[in-house]
Amino acid sequence: MLENTNVKTLDKVVVRFSGDSGDGMQLAGNIFTNVSAGLGNQVSTFPDYPAEIRAPQGSLGGVSGFQVSVGTGVHTPGDACDVLIAMNAAALKTNHRFLKSGGVIIVDIDSFKEADLRKAQYSTNTPFEELGIKAQIVEVPVTSMTKAALADSGLDNKSVLKCRNIFALGLVCWLFDRPLESALHHLRKKFAKKPAVFEANAKVLQAGFDYGSNIHASVSTYRVETEDPRPGVYTDINGNTATAWGLIMASEKCGRPLFLGSYPITPATDILHELAKRKDLGVKACQMEDEIAGVCSAIGAAFAGDLAVTSTSGPGLALKSEGIGLAVMAELPLVVIDVQRGGPSTGLPTKTEQTDLMQALYGRNGESPVAVVAPASPTDCFTMAFEACRIAVEHMTPVILLSDAFIGNGSSAWRVPDEDEYPAIKTPDVPRELLENGTWRPYMRAEDLHRFWPMSGTEGATHRLGGLEKDAETGAISNSPENHEKMVMLRRQKVANIANDIPLLDVCGNADADTLLVGWGGTYGHLRSACEELNAQGTPVALAHFRYINPLPANTAEVLARYKRVIVAELNTGMFADYLQCRYPETRISRINKIQGQPFSVSELVEKTRKIMEEA
Repeated sequence: MLENTNVKTLDKVVVRFSGDSGDGMQLAGNIFTNVSAGLGNQVSTFPDYPAEIRAPQGSLGGVSGFQVSVGTGVHTPGDACDVLIAMNAAALKTNHRFLKSGGVIIVDIDSFKEADLRKAQYSTNTPFEELGIKAQIVEVPVTSMTKAALADSGLDNKSVLKCRNIFALGLVCWLFDRPLESALHHLRKKFAKKPAVFEANAKVLQAGFDYGSNIHASVSTYRVETEDPRPGVYTDINGNTATAWGLIMASEKCGRPLFLGSYPITPATDILHELAKRKDLGVKACQMEDEIAGVCSAIGAAFAGDLAVTSTSGPGLALKSEGIGLAVMAELPLVVIDVQRGGPSTGLPTKTEQTDLMQALYGRNGESPVAVVAPASPTDCFTMAFEACRIAVEHMTPVILLSDAFIGNGSSAWRVPDEDEYPAIKTPDVPRELLENGTWRPYMRAEDLHRFWPMSGTEGATHRLGGLEKDAETGAISNSPENHEKMVMLRRQKVANIANDIPLLDVCGNADADTLLVGWGGTYGHLRSACEELNAQGTPVALAHFRYINPLPANTAEVLARYKRVIVAELNTGMFADYLQCRYPETRISRINKIQGQPFSVSELVEKTRKIMEEA
């Protein structure tokens, strides 16, 4: 198909779709991602939602973006894109800075009229010159051609205009040699209950593809390298969906029904939506009136013997803090998912940061230790959701899973695991002999200090738990100072013992480096890419990335001690760096921080790492 065009073969390419919120950029981007994943490409996505959801059409504040990197060796959505699709003048103005020099811009020229330029705050009628754009510019009458393609469809004008994104998708499919059959499959699935809408979009998709074929002489096309993937069933999955599926797997592996009690809050709502669809798998998902009701319903479910989960974001975690303290005191298995977002209060609901770490570690009254884990990528959300459940159940403790908006909304190609790839979760049932001889008490403990988990209705295991301090043996209310101190230390040690049940910290990169780059959670892809780039440039660097935050892996001190210089990079003011410095005061720690509601770029990590190394 591409033999007569100027074909560039690349290991990976980056595409950015941009337009008004409501223009369907997320849908077009997701379909392109799924099509690419089906061809054997690695994928990484970054849905960049506008902060002003209801901004006026055509304004700068309402621009929505979706960036995807496809190819081989893909760890991030890319710092800059090879191809930018701008559906209007505002999208061009907001997103042209993400385009690589010499890249391709595809614009809907029908949306660049004088009124459109004024809305987007241009000062001239020559937007490309005004912005100083040096790129291959493809001016496509997307709106006009979409209307022409659907002239006899019988759809009203509003419905026709909603298909413009699929015309752009067809053009991009031509540009990257993507088969339309796969795109049609996803459209058919999306509009299964609206056959007329599917037919319209299918027609427009073909029209966009055909338009690309007709203009092939004026723009470079791309052939993207693929990998030979491990055999299995693959899908493109975002972090929130992967989290939900990991919870379901954990429920299957521990033999306990899954209960989710949650209030819908951006950007965690999709977890609730996904689990609400899974009644066929025995999932009980309850949308609660507020965050407190969400955590309290989950505590009740845990007491009754369910695998109990509540999901939220930072403001909701603050509201749940007293409830989490109750779960700490009752020593019940509870998983709290915090999909972090930017800022205090309402802040930046659609933007990403790692600013809830201290709240997760210490944000409760009294001595209230909990386990804290953090997934490193969208697909890792599945594994770490499973791990959070395993730790919560086997160690009878609340566990906070710190995801973030970047990996929660972002997606990657994921191989659906076989059931035997994940271990059985052992529920700490009350020993039968204790029930038979009547000696069981609520705070009796196993060797690693976790208490047992009596199921509601178990004969001989009648008990109650409340917020008042309990006797370490009998579970009766106790005001003894010595008993209180004993309970505090028991709970603290119980969480510390989890370090014996999690993997050791891995180090990758240059084995001879004396500089260690450190990160945690969703920054992994950018840090790994930065590490690889620095080493390729002759600057030796190693990388240690933390997924287990409390307790830290057992070999953390030994790893940190091996390096002359430790650089901690995170999307906050230095919370993890402070945490490590407190735990290991002899470690020399430098910091790279960003608090802009945006992920790191690989280039800024490379630049700042090199600068620190030069100054030291």
